[in-house]
Amino acid sequence: MKHYYRYITDRYLFRIVTSLLLAGAVTVSIIYKDLLWIVISSLLLLTSLRWQWKLYRRHTQKVLFLLDAIENNDASIHFSEHEDIPDNHIVNQALNRVASILYNVKSETAQQEKYYELILDCINTGILVLNDAGAVYQKNNEALRLLGLEVFTHVSQLNRIDANLMGLFAHCHPGDKLQTRLSNERGTVNLSIRVSDITIRQEHFRILALNDINNELDEKEIDSWIRLTRVLTHEIMNSVTPITSLSDTLLTLIQGSEELKTKSESISSYKETADEIRNGLHTISTTGKGLLSFVENYRRFTRIPKPEPSLFYVKGFINRMVELARHQYPDSHITFHSHITPDDLILYADENLISQVLINLLKNAIQAIEAAEIPEGIITLHAYCNENEAVLIEVSNNGPAIPPEVAEHIFIPFFTTKEGGSGIGLSISRQIMRLSGGSLSLHPGKETMFVLKFN
Repeated sequence: MKHYYRYITDRYLFRIVTSLLLAGAVTVSIIYKDLLWIVISSLLLLTSLRWQWKLYRRHTQKVLFLLDAIENNDASIHFSEHEDIPDNHIVNQALNRVASILYNVKSETAQQEKYYELILDCINTGILVLNDAGAVYQKNNEALRLLGLEVFTHVSQLNRIDANLMGLFAHCHPGDKLQTRLSNERGTVNLSIRVSDITIRQEHFRILALNDINNELDEKEIDSWIRLTRVLTHEIMNSVTPITSLSDTLLTLIQGSEELKTKSESISSYKETADEIRNGLHTISTTGKGLLSFVENYRRFTRIPKPEPSLFYVKGFINRMVELARHQYPDSHITFHSHITPDDLILYADENLISQVLINLLKNAIQAIEAAEIPEGIITLHAYCNENEAVLIEVSNNGPAIPPEVAEHIFIPFFTTKEGGSGIGLSISRQIMRLSGGSLSLHPGKETMFVLKFN
């Protein structure tokens, strides 16, 4: 290609030199007042300049045409490389090569952008890029999932979900580290937001990194309670065990001494004293045994066996759980509705452990309906597979909704609003779901609905 460039350069130099010589000839003819040479040299000079001007305009139009085509993403532009005029042939070749290079660069840039978009869609962090006007320049699928949106083009759209969240996104600054809670139809999400910024083509953008910290908070909460429970069980067991053993021994000794003390001047006084001791020791024994039972129930929270998952049909499983609930509460007048979509829905989990979760939820639902004295109680179980191929089981009832101030604490171990309740049922159920790779959550709404999600 170099010899073509050398060739066309030489031709341009030849034309320029020729034009300069003709201009000199015109000047000399004027000086010597030779009219014939003035006319001839002037015509030749005008012809040369006109040819060069047409050539310049032709090549300039081609360059402009090429630039317009590139700007409009027209990849079909191509200049003929088979023209008779050598200059046009070489220029067309050069323009085609420039076009090819520019299109390749543009194509590579588009592929890189697509590559980065795919990477963004594969990470578990939601990414939003906003300009100063609040327009969404870029987002990934995780950000849309966390916000519960299918289309997101401007922060003003968040006003339909949460006005506070819209204000937070609109007024956050680079370097901010924020936390907020978002409630939508998918449940409650605790968002951690980190803000940074960048300037591209003299336009300022903010980059928001969104993370769902529900799992992290739940894990820390459960780990803290597990450690506390282990300490409590150790200390209480060490204290209560000798008390119960000693009280049982004293009760036995008193019974033996009563048999031997049949005759005594102070029999009545002795009996009164013995009765007081017996009653006191009986109280100690009963209290100690109650504490042991109390601690043993809580010890279950920290001793959940490792799940051993297997495949099983959800429909048959739910039907068995419903029959078991009916058997445990035969006097309750509650109607059960089951909806499994599809009928042959299969779940991969530890059936025995998941049955504990479902039994506990059904028991709570039955007790809530009976406590509210609802004449026609209804418990609905709905199992289905969502768009992400996760299996969900929803357990709802027409009893009164759980108040928000109570709902915040229902998964905390030992928290209960029931008289005589242990407060570990929902805590154990959530831990089982977490060990099974899923989650258990309370769906906000007018009715009580718990959602088991198996990823």
